[in-house]
Amino acid sequence: MNIAVTGEGIVSAIGLNKQEVLASLLKKQSGIGMMKYLQSNHHELVVGEVDLSNEQMKEMIGIPSSQMMSRTALMGIIAIQQALDNAHINIADVLSRKEKGEALRIVLVSGTTVGGMDITELCFNELNEDSDLAFLQHHDCGSSTNFMGEHFGIFTEATTLSTACSSAANAIIFGARLLKNGYADIVVAGGTESLSRFHLNGFNSLMILDHQRCRPFDATRAGLNLGEGAAYIVLESEEMASKRGVKPHVYLTGYGNACDAFHQTASSEDGEGAYLAMKEALVMAHVSPKEIQYVNAHGTGTPNNDQSESVSLQRLFGAHMPLVSSTKSFTGHTTSASGSIEAVICILAIQHHFVPTNLGWEHQMEKGITPTLGVEHITLAHVLCNSFGFGGNDSALLFSLHPTNNDATEASHDEKEVIIRSRVEITTVEELGGIRKYVKPLEARRMGKIIKSSLLSSMEALAAAGIEKPDAIITGTMYGCLEYSELLLNQMKDEGESMLKPTYFMQSTHNTIGSNIAIKTQCHGYNVTYTQGKDSLSWAVRDAEMLIKEGKVRTVLVGCHDESTHLFNSLLKRDGAEEFPFIHSIAMVLSCGE
Repeated sequence: MNIAVTGEGIVSAIGLNKQEVLASLLKKQSGIGMMKYLQSNHHELVVGEVDLSNEQMKEMIGIPSSQMMSRTALMGIIAIQQALDNAHINIADVLSRKEKGEALRIVLVSGTTVGGMDITELCFNELNEDSDLAFLQHHDCGSSTNFMGEHFGIFTEATTLSTACSSAANAIIFGARLLKNGYADIVVAGGTESLSRFHLNGFNSLMILDHQRCRPFDATRAGLNLGEGAAYIVLESEEMASKRGVKPHVYLTGYGNACDAFHQTASSEDGEGAYLAMKEALVMAHVSPKEIQYVNAHGTGTPNNDQSESVSLQRLFGAHMPLVSSTKSFTGHTTSASGSIEAVICILAIQHHFVPTNLGWEHQMEKGITPTLGVEHITLAHVLCNSFGFGGNDSALLFSLHPTNNDATEASHDEKEVIIRSRVEITTVEELGGIRKYVKPLEARRMGKIIKSSLLSSMEALAAAGIEKPDAIITGTMYGCLEYSELLLNQMKDEGESMLKPTYFMQSTHNTIGSNIAIKTQCHGYNVTYTQGKDSLSWAVRDAEMLIKEGKVRTVLVGCHDESTHLFNSLLKRDGAEEFPFIHSIAMVLSCGE
């Protein structure tokens, strides 16, 4: 099946739609500057903000100004609407077809890590016995996707991937796979991420933020600039596009996801995860390294990322290095949305025959790649887009002007039986002492509850299945790492925005769970995290079954891990909701039944 891209929508610091983004790229005009909307004390830090207030966005999409809605969801709705319009998908027509029993299966796949944290952090500082607890309905990542999906009313299913800075890229990959496996007729995939004080201070605690505009791949680079935004693309088979009478803009001909399995925040010196992801994308598309003309690099501007990514690029391309640039000096690092924002930029580059400049680059870094300062009037046939996240979650997307006919090699995989080889469940804090069977006492003391329970249940499930290392790790979680998120929020509330503990932030992201298991098992394979409320596990299992039936893997470690805190449970109780277990981990090993 050839996967066509038939629509794009984008909201970013350099434009509120594709036309504005294109103009900024061609004018070499950055959107990074002083913060305007984010209420933080760190005015010394420049950011890439979307130049719209929440009130302006609510007016644009037609919802009351009094309605509670996260900035994450607001930007996502705007970008999704643009993508639908661009793909000539009329909501009224879709709903009319549904009434006639001719409904298209349109699925929304979104990537985010922040979710509704912008609302949570504002309400957290004012918590008392009389507080409005409506923010609880907006906190988790899956709720952001639900609010976006419900706004349009045309999506038959919706799910959320949260793999830090590769979230949107993984959403696009999963969307393509849903099409190939027959679960959807059309997929709208991408990501959205708003700036928050939690977000900003977390990265600042890692000391990787530059006070000036970032300079990816420059010898003087000093860190990244955080940004925000949203972007979504419409994916459908070439046959569906033809049936609808729409012309594909480009094709998604290849993609890859791999885990560096090295460190929770740093990339390895040899860039193994990035290399494997890019290589997988090229192999899938039957495209050689020599045929790639441009790589939109992850290129954050941190010393570690740019060095590691340079090595991975050099490993893959050798003497045939294509044009390479990072566009994060335009938009800022939009974290979970970066994969889709930069995917849209790559599509614009193909459509308008140019390569974006690596803005701000002046000095050659030692043993690093030499980025391009921009090229115009160039025909681009194959463009690679890189997105690398915390925990070494590395993904690459390959967009091509024409199909590469890779569908001829796709084999039927429906006949494969998937079985559960082992299952382990942990439901009490007392059971966590068993973690010392797998890690040293000092290491165990540094782990939060959910990290301990997920690792313990996973290692026990692997042992029961007689497997040392799975081929892939797929994780589900409803709320993620609540304990450490709450600790960071409390520290900001009590001590302000300085001297915050980096450990709290490092163990707050959802994919910390799956990446920690990958690091322990040294699994470099496929690694993603679903966070879609009570459906998180079912999405993880579906993905695992698809992987096995596709013949990509033989064994998959699937888990669903959640935790709660006394504060969180007290809030749920006050809100009339069911309290959450203090710890609940399920780990299963799925494999081919052959």
